[in-house]
Amino acid sequence: MDRREALSRVALIVGGTIIGAEAILSGCKTTPAKEGLFSTDDIALLDEVGDTILPTTPSSPGAKAAQIGQFMKTIVTDCYTEDYQKIFTDGIPKLNDAAKKKYDKSFMDLTPDQKTALLIGLDKEAKDQGKAIAEQQGKLTDQQKQQITQQRNQGTYKRDPQDDPHYFSMIKQLTLLGYFTSKPGATQALRYVAVPGHYEGCIPYKKGDKAWAT
Repeated sequence: MDRREALSRVALIVGGTIIGAEAILSGCKTTPAKEGLFSTDDIALLDEVGDTILPTTPSSPGAKAAQIGQFMKTIVTDCYTEDYQKIFTDGIPKLNDAAKKKYDKSFMDLTPDQKTALLIGLDKEAKDQGKAIAEQQGKLTDQQKQQITQQRNQGTYKRDPQDDPHYFSMIKQLTLLGYFTSKPGATQALRYVAVPGHYEGCIPYKKGDKAWAT
């Protein structure tokens, strides 16, 4: 699965555009990489969040096996604009604050069921925010939308905080993208043929079959 196809699949799953997609397709490093954006505790937390979104199953490993926290660190550091970097990194303590508010414990100290319930709530919050932003953007002309997208990717956009994506949307997108382009995700969660054979235009499908990575 190439980078463009992976982005398209993740966009289809999450029902929206992928933040930083243009930079990811072009090889990243749109702005000078900032060091020190993530601590080892941050990466461990992102591993745990990713593993809650995509847990281990009898047939495939979870997101933690794909070192999803390290993947997020790399993408945010090398591909995101400064605005998006700030939204993402500010979201890490916000996630912990949400856990403390709901359960009086940090995310890492929650039970698996509590982690799942918390992320379901954050996902709904993120989707509601995304719908509100989409409705507002729906009032813009195509030219205005293209101009804003270009400015965001170049890091020159003067952002309105009301238009900022929800940090959990960013975490979820990178979890899916990182996992399904990783070796464990592509070869165990998806069906994979390292060297594709002859073309088959019609392949029988049974309900529950894994999607193909190649």
